Amino acid sequence: MDPLSTVAAGIAKEAVQEAAKNPQVYQDLFQPAAKEVGKALGTVAKTINVALAPVSALVWGYDKISNFLEKKLSEKLKDIPHENIITPDPAIVGPAIESLRYTGNNPTLAEMYANLIANAMDKETIKKAHPSFVETIKNLSSDEALLLNHMKLGVFWALVDIKYIVHPDTGELDGATNLSRLGFWAGVKNEEFMPSYLNNLCRLGLTEIPPNKWLVADVAYDEIRNTREYVNYKSQIEMRNFTVREQKKLVTLTDLGQQFKQACLLDKGAKQSANVPRYYSRSVANQNGTTI
Repeated sequence: MDPLSTVAAGIAKEAVQEAAKNPQVYQDLFQPAAKEVGKALGTVAKTINVALAPVSALVWGYDKISNFLEKKLSEKLKDIPHENIITPDPAIVGPAIESLRYTGNNPTLAEMYANLIANAMDKETIKKAHPSFVETIKNLSSDEALLLNHMKLGVFWALVDIKYIVHPDTGELDGATNLSRLGFWAGVKNEEFMPSYLNNLCRLGLTEIPPNKWLVADVAYDEIRNTREYVNYKSQIEMRNFTVREQKKLVTLTDLGQQFKQACLLDKGAKQSANVPRYYSRSVANQNGTTI
């Protein structure tokens, strides 16, 4: 240690020893700084409380949940014979009511819970109401709920991947995956997260993107090709003189997704809309170009 460092260390040591002997020295030296830290922490705490205040107001109590369910279930079960209305499975209604405490303010998610409970109270539809669907709804974001509500109207929906080749030996690389117009049609708030939304729905087993299958109606892909996102991805790759290839795909509800649709998405007690959304198809082609 150089002489200057030795002197500095000695001064620091003496200061600590002196502070230990005389508490007043500690207060004079350190208390102002401690007070400033305390003020800063207090300010942060107030800011956090302000930020959380609206959230706490959105958490529903049992009275609010009870009023919501009484109104919704009366509407959904109004045409069901009284003898068919039963006490629902606690494994469904218990977790569903608890979940409504935190999602009741979201009309799309709350409607899913109400449909699930209503189906669980009807002898004719009780088999559709699987207990796992409560957890499924809990794992959905608001945008994903909107997406499912749109997908329930169709069968197959167009997706596109953009791939590119840097060198013949490197093989194909992904430029963009799962581009679609589903987010636009469903009215999601964050279309940039659509690939992640689709991945989550596949993870939950509600949807699937089968390999080597695409829609026969190419018009479904034309609308994707005209989006700014598609054009930008393709232009950026072509500017670097890479070979670009488009891969047409599709997404559809799985068997589990169809059951979820029947139990949670279709409005029980209401006439279902006959309106078919744009650019979905019942005709699918496989890798050999065969219509199936």
